[in-house]
Order: sequence, then C-alpha cells, then structure tokens
Amino acid sequence: MVSQEQRRRQLAREKFLRQQQRRTSARRKARMRNSVIASVLGVVVIGSLALYTTGVLKGDSDSKNAGAEVTPSASDKPKDPCEKPAAGKVKTATWKKEPELTVDKSAKYTMKLATTCGDIDVALKASAAPHTVNSFDFLAGKGFFDHSKCHRLTTNGIYVLQCGDPTGTGTGGPGYTIPDENLKDKSLKNNIYPAGTIAMANTGQKNSGGSQFFLVYQDSQLPPSYTPFGTVSESGMKVLKKIATAGETTGQGDGAPVATVVINKATVTKS
Repeated sequence: MVSQEQRRRQLAREKFLRQQQRRTSARRKARMRNSVIASVLGVVVIGSLALYTTGVLKGDSDSKNAGAEVTPSASDKPKDPCEKPAAGKVKTATWKKEPELTVDKSAKYTMKLATTCGDIDVALKASAAPHTVNSFDFLAGKGFFDHSKCHRLTTNGIYVLQCGDPTGTGTGGPGYTIPDENLKDKSLKNNIYPAGTIAMANTGQKNSGGSQFFLVYQDSQLPPSYTPFGTVSESGMKVLKKIATAGETTGQGDGAPVATVVINKATVTKS
C-alpha cells in the first residue's frame, strides 16, 4: 500500500516524464530508428544506448554520453530507493589478454551481484557462452566488479541497466576483449531480448566485448549482436524493476540511474 506522499511523488514524476517525452519525441524516434544501444549500453548496445554498438549497448572505451548525469528541472525528483555503498574502493587492474579458458562447460554456474539495491542472482549459460562465463568467473574472482557503479539506465525504446565498468563512465574495461557467443540463442526471437536476459555490451564491432554488460528489465528490441549469457532470477527482477521505477537522471530515457546502484560484491559459483 503506497502512502499519499508516495502517490504524490509518483504523479509528479509521471507528469514530468510526459512533458519530457513530448519535448523530445523527435529525438526519441530517431534513436528508435537507429535501434538503440549504440551511442554508449553505453556502452550497452546502442552506443548511447548504443550500448556498446551504435549507441545502445556500447561498452569499453566508448565515451559518448558516458555517465551523463543531468539533473531534471522537476521540483520533485524521485527518491533514491537504494542503500549506501559498502566501504571499499574499485580495483583498477587490467590484463593484456583473455584469461585461459578453464570453465567447465558441463557444469552449472551462477553469479550473484550483491548491490546496494538488493541481490541480483543470475543463472549463467556456461555451455552456450563459455568464453563469457569464463571471463566473468575470472573477473569476479579478482574483485574487478566490486564497488563499481551501474552507470546507465535506459527507459525508452530499450529497457536495460548497464554495469561492469569500474570507472563508472561507460568507457572502462578489463584490458582484453572476448568473442561474441550464443547469438542464435533460442530466447532471442524477432530481435527481442526478453526481460531477465543478461548480455554483453560491445563497441559495435565483432568480438569487442569486455566487462560491461546489461540487464534487461523489460522486453527490448535489439539486433542479435550482444552475447546473451545468463538469466536473472525472479527476485533479481524485482530489484531491477525497483531501479527502473526510480528512473534516470536526464528525463530523456537514457542516463545515469536515479538509484545509486553499486555492486558491493560480485561472485560466480560453480555447482
């Protein structure tokens, strides 16, 4: 049950978003035509959304729109629903080449992202994306993701939270790249990445994935260019929805999350 104050804030936020949507409709349509994530999945795919590709889901080394944090002019901006980050500093180590492939493709692997907004558990697809899962196992073991901020949230056209950059700018990575994998996964139908998918961001070039990844909280239309390597649990989806509901800082559908989403600890477990 929501309080009157929460309802008032929700209505104010919805009114603000409607105003912003009208003012930027032309820009949004253009982004949708170009199909997203390449401006920066944000080094998730579309770059900007290029998340790594053309603006949607772009990843390592793409600085366009990286870490955009323009404060909306609305007088009643949404409240941060997350806790303060745990004490600690982000690691800055990088490596020149992909780690040796030691993942057991016949075993089950899970990843837990213990974030300031709640735990996000992911069932990893080791058999379908062994290089990707192997890389995450390696990086998590090195503490690479610990204390890093999820720097991008998209709320228009595609619906993803982008993480995995220790710099928090959308330009960072582990120093090496990994090959694209599992691009014909049976879950990817009609160029839709379904809610619950976790996939790699990239630069728009083949085999350019690094450490940045995106979590899909609502079905999103994207070209099958981003390695899907796991599925978020039901409880993890509730955390993503909470983050998405708080919105992003620009009011234009692509910016830093209002919620302070920090990965306090990332762990990969074999079972």
